[in-house]
Amino acid sequence: MHPIRFDRGYSRRHFIEQMGRGVLATGVLAPLGEVLAATGSIEKAYPDELLSVEMQTKGKLKPGDYITKDNVESAKHLLDPSVYDQIVNEGRRIKIRAPTTDMRKLFNNSYYQAMQENLASNRTGKFGADGNVYDDAGKPWGGGLPFSNPKDGKEVWCNMAMSWGRADANCYAIQQWDYGSTGKLEYRYDFQWVELQMQARTDKKVFRNMTNEIRRQAVFFASSQDVRGTSFLSNWAYDQRKVPDLYGYLPEFRRVRQFPANQRFEPLIPGSTWFLTDPWAAGDPFLTWGNHKIIERKPMLGAFGGNFAHTDDNWQPPEQKNNPKFWESEFEMSPEVIVTECEPTGYPRSPVSRKRAYVDARNSVPFGCMRYDRQGKLWANFEMAFGQKVGGGKNGNRVILSADGKTPAWSWTYVMIYDHQNKRMSRTHQARTGTGIESRFQVDENWLFDTYCTQQALQSLGRA
Repeated sequence: MHPIRFDRGYSRRHFIEQMGRGVLATGVLAPLGEVLAATGSIEKAYPDELLSVEMQTKGKLKPGDYITKDNVESAKHLLDPSVYDQIVNEGRRIKIRAPTTDMRKLFNNSYYQAMQENLASNRTGKFGADGNVYDDAGKPWGGGLPFSNPKDGKEVWCNMAMSWGRADANCYAIQQWDYGSTGKLEYRYDFQWVELQMQARTDKKVFRNMTNEIRRQAVFFASSQDVRGTSFLSNWAYDQRKVPDLYGYLPEFRRVRQFPANQRFEPLIPGSTWFLTDPWAAGDPFLTWGNHKIIERKPMLGAFGGNFAHTDDNWQPPEQKNNPKFWESEFEMSPEVIVTECEPTGYPRSPVSRKRAYVDARNSVPFGCMRYDRQGKLWANFEMAFGQKVGGGKNGNRVILSADGKTPAWSWTYVMIYDHQNKRMSRTHQARTGTGIESRFQVDENWLFDTYCTQQALQSLGRA
C-alpha cells in the first residue's frame, strides 16, 4: 500500500488556497497544459488520491458499487445538487466505475491534435477590447481550446461556447422521451441536430469564407407526426456579444419566420423540458451572459467516460429498471471540476436568473448545468455524458470512427434534462438512426450546410 500524501482534506485545502491567492492553474502536481503537451497522462498532473472514490468516501464506495438513496450521503460532496436530489427523491441509482486517465480519450482526435499544435507553439487565446477571443496575431481563434489552463470564469465559458462538440461538423440523430411527474411517458420525438463551425475549426480554416460567423446550428423534427417538418436555424456571429439570429419553419404556417431572443428560453416542442439556452451549458454566446465567476474547484463524480459501451445497436442506453425516467448511468471520478456561474445580462426578459455549470477541468467539457428561476430556485439540470464511442457490440470491441475514418469518435451518448419544479424529465440519447435521420461523423460539410443550415433548407425540410 502506497503512503497517502493527498487526502480528501488536502484536495479541498489546495483548491481553496489556489483561489485565495488567485493562482488558478489546473493540475496539482504540475500544470495541466504542460502535462498534456508532454505525456497526456492525467497521473502526471493529479495524485492517485484525487482519482480514488474510495479515498474520497473514506472507503464506503468503490468502483462497481451503486450509489443509491441508502448510501448517497457518503458521496454527496462528489455530486451536483441536482443528481443528489434525483437519487434521494426519485429513486435514481448510479454505478461507479474506474476513472479515465488517458487525456486522449477525453477529446475528439482532431481537436486533441489541434491543441497539441497550439501547446507546441505556445499559442493561446487572448481577449480583445471587444471581449472576444483572438490569437496572438489578433485574428479570430482558429481551433482547439483557447485556454487549455482556464484561470477565471470567462475563460471557462469561452472554452465551452467556441466549439460545443469539439469537431468541425456534428450531425446527431436524437431520440427523446418526455416523462411527466408520475413517471408516465407523455411525448416521444426523433430529431436531427446539426452543428457546423464556420470558425474555431480544428483545420484552422474559415468555412466558405464566412468570417463574421462562428457556427450555424439547426434542428429538424422528423417525428412525431404532429411536429414533423418543424425546424429551427440559429446563426451565431463570431462576435459573442450578439444574440444569434433564430429562424424557424412551422408546417402549419408554411413559411420561415424569425423568432425573438426570448424564444431561447421556451420549449421548441410540447412536453420538452429543455430550451435552446441549455444545450452544452453554453447554449448562448458567452458574452450575452455576464458576471462569470468560479465558485470552487474540487474532485467530483460525473459521466465523463461517455457510457457508450452498454448501449444497444442503435446506441440507446438501458433504462433503469422500474424507473424509466432515468437511463442506467455510470459515473467516474474527475480529479478537478470547475464549478462556475454566470447571469443572462444580454436577455432582460429572461426567466432564468443564473446558470451553474460543472466543468471537467481536463477538457473544459461540462457534465451538468443547472438553471435557476428569477427567484433563485433550482429549475432544471442539463446532464451530459461525453466520451469515446468505443465498446459494446457483438464482441465488445465496437468502435465508431470519427471524421478522419481512423480514430474513435468522441461525442455525447445521453442527455437527461430534469425539471425540479414539476418533476418532469426529457430523456434523450444520440442514436445511430431515427425516423429518416442518422448520426454522421464522416459527413460532407457542404451537403450539411445546404441541407440544414439555410432558410431555404428549412423550407425544403418542412415540405419534404
